Amino acid sequence: MNKSVADLAGRWLTRTTENLSEVEHKVLQSAIDRKAVSRNVNESVERHESTGDRLADGIARIGGSWNFILAFLAFLVVWTGLNAWLLGRGSFDPYPFIFLNLILSMLAAIQAPIIMMSQNRQAERDRIDAAHDYAVNLKAEIEIMALHEKLDEIRFQEIILLREQLRELTEQVGRIAPPASGNAPAQ
Repeated sequence: MNKSVADLAGRWLTRTTENLSEVEHKVLQSAIDRKAVSRNVNESVERHESTGDRLADGIARIGGSWNFILAFLAFLVVWTGLNAWLLGRGSFDPYPFIFLNLILSMLAAIQAPIIMMSQNRQAERDRIDAAHDYAVNLKAEIEIMALHEKLDEIRFQEIILLREQLRELTEQVGRIAPPASGNAPAQ
């Protein structure tokens, strides 16, 4: 049962090969070759990550955690406490904490683009995951359609076989007991 991509595209996707996407063509070819299309997307993405990508993800993971928020809140409380109450007039950064504002602004200026880089990479990873999910789902759907075709063919062959057996049985019964005529046999 040799099939081609064009045959399967017409049968299962009701399209010509010219109207298939690259993924659909690949999935149909994998159905013909009986190969899996699923793979671990995380491994392929991690192989292409640079050190800067991993660093940006780590900073985003830490900067967006409750531990960071609570630690930074504690730092702010200690900073304002030391400068407002404990050091009094000889404070390092007296109220309104202009140096603290400078530090916070610089931290935000550095941290925001790094977090955005990580979010962009995550969005790209999500797109790759969605494309892979589509390929796997399409392959599963095609395989299910192929199984339905095979089951229908098996049923059709069984019906033909049963019809032939029924015809043979009818002939055998006809030879054993000829059709009844108007005269009943004498006893």
